[in-house]
Amino acid sequence: MGYRIVVAGATGNVGREMLNILAEREFPVDEIVALASRKSLGTEVSFGDKTLKTKDLDTFDFTGWDMALFAIGSDATKKYAPRAAGAGCVVIDNSSLYRYDADVPLIVPEVNPQAVHGYAKKNIIANPNCSTAQMVVALKPLHDRAKIKRVVVSTYQSVSGAGKDGIDELWDQTKAVYNPTSDYERKKFTKQIAFNVIPHIDVFLDDGSTKEEWKMVAETKKIIDPSIKVTATCVRVPVFVGHSEAVNIETEDFLDEDEARDILRQSPGCMVIDKREDGGYVTPLECVGDFATFISRIRQDSTIDNGLNMWVVSDNLRKGAALNAVQIAELLGREVLKKDTPAATPVAE
Repeated sequence: MGYRIVVAGATGNVGREMLNILAEREFPVDEIVALASRKSLGTEVSFGDKTLKTKDLDTFDFTGWDMALFAIGSDATKKYAPRAAGAGCVVIDNSSLYRYDADVPLIVPEVNPQAVHGYAKKNIIANPNCSTAQMVVALKPLHDRAKIKRVVVSTYQSVSGAGKDGIDELWDQTKAVYNPTSDYERKKFTKQIAFNVIPHIDVFLDDGSTKEEWKMVAETKKIIDPSIKVTATCVRVPVFVGHSEAVNIETEDFLDEDEARDILRQSPGCMVIDKREDGGYVTPLECVGDFATFISRIRQDSTIDNGLNMWVVSDNLRKGAALNAVQIAELLGREVLKKDTPAATPVAE
């Protein structure tokens, strides 16, 4: 016996990935429906070897459905998530709306699976920000061993994190650079993104940080440990898919780089590729389409007593969004709803 699954926002980048990953990981689906806004009604999307026609989110009745994976943004989620949850359908939400709600668990299954039992307060589970999700997968096993005191992270985030409009803008601007007769209008980003980097993601806050940077701080504390100090600088780069992060950590106990490498090799969701030679590391181009969080450039930080540096790369449409949502669905099924949900498919070997 499987599940009745809803994917809301099925025509977007993340919604399509959710459908792909549900099929790839052979999630036990008895029935699945793809929902979209009225303007996308009837659009065809793929689910394995099947084709689904989208139905209208606004008129859909969630009664009798087990789980709904939401990829529709905060404004629409505010309207439809309570409706689905109230009908008894557990919402797994990819927007930022519920991430900081004390009554809604914020989950990365490799990191804090025990939090899934808190879903019942609102019948909603939140998916973290894409840049946070991959980082905490790498941090948690090291925190368990040596207790992380402080994290300094700089991100290099692809344009797909800004949705289809971000991808289109990079594509159009790149073509315009090579063809001066082509016109393009800057809509999504505050400055030209083609052949440039922009140290600005989301809105600015009063302290000079951006909301994207604040998200990494708040979410790391909620998912791992509120005592961890985090400071972040988030940068948009001209890469289509794949977020990269330069992460510096300071621990209470000394942790040797070789031991850190061994710990991460044995940790769920992590793939260590760390050779000190040309090409002995992973770049965002190479992580696209993969489930794993890749970790390279692990080395001691000699400027402090207990410090490490590492390079963390992941497909932001997968681990940063769709994959994590599907993993939450697997966890919820396995630990709570307990239909025929298989053991989690390994994301790295």
